[in-house]
Amino acid sequence: MNLLLVVLAYGITVAALVLLAIRVRQLIAIYKKGQPDPTRSDNRASRFWNMTREVLGHTKMLNFTGTGIAHWFVMIGFGALFGTLVTAYGQLINPYFSLPIIGHWWVYEYFVEAITWFTGIGIVTLIGIRQVTRFTKKRRTSRFFGSGMKKAYYIEATILIIVFCVIALRGLEGALSPDNIWNRHHVTTWFIVKEFKALTLTQITTYIQWVAALKIVVSMLWFIVIAQNLTMGVAWHRFLAFFNIYFRRNSNGKNSLGPLPEMLSHGKPINFEDPSEDDVFGLGARSDISWKGLLDMTSCTECGRCQSQCPAWHTDKPLSPKMLIMAMRDHAMAKVVETESLVGELSPIALDVLWSCTTCGACVEECPVDIEHVDHIVNMRRFQVLVESEFPTELGGTFRNLEKAGNPWGANRADRDGWIAECDFPIRVVEGQLPDDVEYLFWVGCAGAYEERAKKTTKAVAELLYMAGVNFAVLGKRETCTGDPARRAGNEFLYQILARENIETFNEVFAARTEKGTKKVVVTCPHCFTTIGRDYAQSGFELVMVHHTQLLNQLVREKRLVPINKSTTTMTYHDPCYLGRHNEIYEPPRELLGATGVTITEMPRNKERSFCCGAGGGRMWMEEKIGTRINLNRVDEAIATGAQEIAVACPFCRVMTGDGVIARDSKVEVLDVAQALLRSVKSKAE
Repeated sequence: MNLLLVVLAYGITVAALVLLAIRVRQLIAIYKKGQPDPTRSDNRASRFWNMTREVLGHTKMLNFTGTGIAHWFVMIGFGALFGTLVTAYGQLINPYFSLPIIGHWWVYEYFVEAITWFTGIGIVTLIGIRQVTRFTKKRRTSRFFGSGMKKAYYIEATILIIVFCVIALRGLEGALSPDNIWNRHHVTTWFIVKEFKALTLTQITTYIQWVAALKIVVSMLWFIVIAQNLTMGVAWHRFLAFFNIYFRRNSNGKNSLGPLPEMLSHGKPINFEDPSEDDVFGLGARSDISWKGLLDMTSCTECGRCQSQCPAWHTDKPLSPKMLIMAMRDHAMAKVVETESLVGELSPIALDVLWSCTTCGACVEECPVDIEHVDHIVNMRRFQVLVESEFPTELGGTFRNLEKAGNPWGANRADRDGWIAECDFPIRVVEGQLPDDVEYLFWVGCAGAYEERAKKTTKAVAELLYMAGVNFAVLGKRETCTGDPARRAGNEFLYQILARENIETFNEVFAARTEKGTKKVVVTCPHCFTTIGRDYAQSGFELVMVHHTQLLNQLVREKRLVPINKSTTTMTYHDPCYLGRHNEIYEPPRELLGATGVTITEMPRNKERSFCCGAGGGRMWMEEKIGTRINLNRVDEAIATGAQEIAVACPFCRVMTGDGVIARDSKVEVLDVAQALLRSVKSKAE
């Protein structure tokens, strides 16, 4: 019987390792067929450090604290208990076998026992969380909806069996030893040892060999199963997550948010003035996916954290970031024609899925393996817009307005500085270069110039800067849209035109300023803040960008603005996605509001988990025809706090929350942080 166990265990090991090696080679070959992306290999030391910190620190997983702690022990157990597998191979032949040098070292033995128990507790916790979620949250309310549950159950069962085998072997090893009282070699398993001491020597050695064989067979069967399923991300992420985190977009460890990556074709940025005939415009088929995109897809654990935070999914839209990545993965790994479409009718991804995204970044923020959902979605949009000309009809008008009028509303260019006439204090308009005595260029933006509610923010900021003695100027009619709506909606060509026009204007305005840090721009729109400050850097142009909440907060700290008319109202603050998640600016608006005397009541979803207003990614100019409205979901949450006012720091958010409050027939007032400050620095008489 012993010989049969040896043959079985060693035989399945050889088969498993050979099959796994073959499949790993196939997986690598699939990656190599992906489009090149040379942006992923810079700052290797920094990448390695950030990968190590994120994996060992479980920085993303701990956003779900209980799950994160349990998962950490399961992850550690996977590698830390490798020595017990090696020991099992020796015990098949000789039940007394132990690892050389450390095998009977009490420190190692205690380490094995501790890790095994915690791994067992961890996996039972994860099983419990999955089952509780299964019964308490049905269908779309569950983050596991759409995940491969049977695959997860298999993984969980495998880990449980391994934990059982390790604990059983520790007890049997103790029974085989001459020890008859508790000692440091079996700190946590002596109660099991005592039970096995009643067995005969033959029984003990036989059981050791049987349990060792079971451990080996279950472990190797796991390798065979995952080798047969390259789409089994719940298992493959154990190996691929390290690489996916290492090769993330930003080597400094920041989330893949903020600016969109340049459009690459065959590993090089596209020259939109003279594109090559074989250039790949976006992501339309499997052959267009980059190797990093393929790595993203095969690393997906199907945990559903992205899905649980997605505003589109929460409002009954067809988009689930998780299921989108799964659909792309299944398509990429299937035996289909390389040029088969990814998006469209009878394709893996429906058009409604693609255009439901607000690019809020909640999915990227939550993903524990740093999948870049937003980048993939925008790349697919780029293909649909630039190649297929397949996009929502409303966007056609928006694109024409941007091209002809320089703003998404199609308003007259001559009216861009019309708000200035509504101010009772002087505002300088730059005609040529920025005068030496001007510290900040105030970029007003399209919304700030044309949209009535956003204009109130523009005038409030201008008045506050004037009151604080800050020398600033505006461009007036020389401004044009930054291109954010075009770029996030997939029209990269139009974005390039608008960006080039603005960069030429900036070069002229700041021509005399050569010292670093002297080209200062203040904006009220987080979308302009991101596009000018970060996207334009891809064209080799950089400015010092400041959001108005940052500058105003600095002025209050410097006592250049002093709140004298303290407010007694209760207020809740809505974090704009493009100010918060995309640029990690959370505290300045809150500090500013605190200085005005208001009592801030936070919504349950705030800061990095703030819920989107629904306007990003070009959605501001698209009708919301599917499910419920995102802005109503957010406004309901704000109203539920009982606050009298909702503060915002983005013109898009101002419009969306304002419309939501009106739709709910609520008396809650919506205002910008700058307006809240302005009323507090003025006397009641003013």
